Amino acid sequence: MAINTDKNVYTVVFAAIMVVVVGSLLAFMASGLKDRIQENERFEKQQNILYAMGVNENQDEGSVAFIPTDKVEEQFSKYIKEQIVIKGDEVVQNDEAYLIDMKRQLALYSKGGTPELPLFIGEKDGKKSYIIPMYGKGLWDAIWGFISLDESMTVQGVYFDHKGETPGLGANIKQRYFMDDFKGETILSGTRYAGINVAKGNNDPLNETKDDNEVDALAGATITGNGVSAMIKESVNLYKDYLQTISAK
Repeated sequence: MAINTDKNVYTVVFAAIMVVVVGSLLAFMASGLKDRIQENERFEKQQNILYAMGVNENQDEGSVAFIPTDKVEEQFSKYIKEQIVIKGDEVVQNDEAYLIDMKRQLALYSKGGTPELPLFIGEKDGKKSYIIPMYGKGLWDAIWGFISLDESMTVQGVYFDHKGETPGLGANIKQRYFMDDFKGETILSGTRYAGINVAKGNNDPLNETKDDNEVDALAGATITGNGVSAMIKESVNLYKDYLQTISAK
């Protein structure tokens, strides 16, 4: 007997079957690629941490070139000398601290819990770096990154990324010219931990003044810039007690 394809019931049944078939295929593919996806996420975090401390393959003034995935684990082991997790007054070693999800830890902190805060201690050219992961909110969605500090709380480098900021505007937080402006800035204002403010009209467009806790804002990206400022300040505040033990040495 021929099937009447003009009836609504046929359309509904066909659509339901396609949803089940396509959903099953996607679930199967996701399951099969799970290990590869986790591996890529691990490599990406290692690349970002290394970039913040100045370990990269940048060739010119505008490039943002990470250590390649086939080399990143070796370079991560070479330059990251120690990984620790700070939980309240407790500080413990953890060789997989970089896998901790900062979004979850900050959500826990916002509910009054005690977060597990990863921190990475690197060394390059005989100089130590303390790399802090960050997570915040831009204009449209999440922003995140890493900030690298020395013992004097001077920024050695940063890396920023985003999920959905506006191309050509807020998305430029991951451009080289913006990230490089943070180098040499201090997160201290006197003895107070102040972070770094992304300031519109700060009268220092070349960012030559490095003790004002400010970098010049991105054009047309005020809310994203405010998000970066808040993200840095809030992250520094979480690590403040530990950072004081470093700067006091």
